[in-house]
Amino acid sequence: MRRRRRTRRTAATVFGALFVGVYLFPVYWMVTASVKTQTDIRAIPPQLVPLRPDLSTWASRIFGDPRVFHYIGNSFVVALGTMALTVVLSTPAAYALACLPLRGKQVLMMLSLSSLMFPAIMLATPLFVIFSRLHLTDNLAGLVLADTTLALPYAIVLLRPVFAAIPVEIGEAALIDGCNRLSAFRRVVLPLATPGVSTVAVIAFPRGWGDLVFALTLTGEESTRVVTTGLWGFFGANTSDWNGAMAFSTLAMIPPLVVFLFSQHKVTTGSVAGGVKA
Repeated sequence: MRRRRRTRRTAATVFGALFVGVYLFPVYWMVTASVKTQTDIRAIPPQLVPLRPDLSTWASRIFGDPRVFHYIGNSFVVALGTMALTVVLSTPAAYALACLPLRGKQVLMMLSLSSLMFPAIMLATPLFVIFSRLHLTDNLAGLVLADTTLALPYAIVLLRPVFAAIPVEIGEAALIDGCNRLSAFRRVVLPLATPGVSTVAVIAFPRGWGDLVFALTLTGEESTRVVTTGLWGFFGANTSDWNGAMAFSTLAMIPPLVVFLFSQHKVTTGSVAGGVKA
């Protein structure tokens, strides 16, 4: 029995390592291609390991081009704005749907769930018409609002079970002690829902960071480009700067990766809490 268990564990470990390796191979290829020359990238058979690492692309196309860090700065503004606005709007909405005696809560939850099935491309044209009349095109604030429209329904669906799992007696005790409904939510209930709120924040950040549909639809000027639209600058009608694009993609991957690594424990806890039916 021990041998069988060891064999099963070894097989599961090998299978898991192979699965992770296949899953992460595109990331490995992207990072290694950023230090390859154009000839080495197109070499047949492909070079899995860079034989002649070349950092000239990083020096000239990344650190030598001020537009790259301008794109990254714009993406930070959009991602942080989307994260903050999603948290601010989703927490009271989820609390109301979970704890307050409202009419039509099931209908509102059904609308939130159904909105998750709409792809971003379906909303791009209506939002462009609305935002153009509100003078929110070619504006980072417009991108924040557009990305929040996609992140908000999922945040409400995720947070509602988190608030529903908090005992009602805690809120009632705060009301007895002199708090009103708003202060009880802010001082007592919201701190208990910190793992779920952290999960929503971490999920909303890459939503704003990696958006391409709204960035292409709502912005066109150089000053409002983000990392997703700035990547297009490495490709033209007759040329393709693959090593520059791979270096830029590697740099753009770092911020959301760092955010997730530093908050993965809270994300795991909040996801489990939000997955409980309530």
